[in-house]
Amino acid sequence: MLERFNGLAPEAAEAALLACCASPGWAARVAAARPYRTAADLVVAGVTAYDELGWGELQRVLAAHPRIGQRPSGGGAEAAWSRREQSGVEGAADELAQVNEAYERRFGHLFLIFATGKSAEEVLAAARGRLRNDDDAERVVVRGELRKIVELRLERLADAEVA
Repeated sequence: MLERFNGLAPEAAEAALLACCASPGWAARVAAARPYRTAADLVVAGVTAYDELGWGELQRVLAAHPRIGQRPSGGGAEAAWSRREQSGVEGAADELAQVNEAYERRFGHLFLIFATGKSAEEVLAAARGRLRNDDDAERVVVRGELRKIVELRLERLADAEVA
């Protein structure tokens, strides 16, 4: 719950936030702005801080995400949320592995998509389409997809029993 998150020690709040966005500077900034009156206040603060991250920091955040189609391991919130977000792509591991490889060769970082509610076919179609983007256009898409993930995870953090 939000009250629990607001009451965490700064280091614990930052650790909880890193499950939403793996940027230590971002997590420190969002944690330092506590307490939040509402979940919406937390989300707005988090998204505002996210929007100020440069591409170099976003690459660090990207590197913390599992490849789409590879079931994340671990017991932390980030792994649990990734498994939940990717639940629609189960059963397409071979095709996703191929498109991941092509995408990583093309852009130099993993393919990231807001996968919540998307089927494997939708994810594959999006990945294949995005392979046609130039670097600048793809960075805009990646930033937007990652922003949606951060926003959803902040909402989940605000509603979580344990932060």
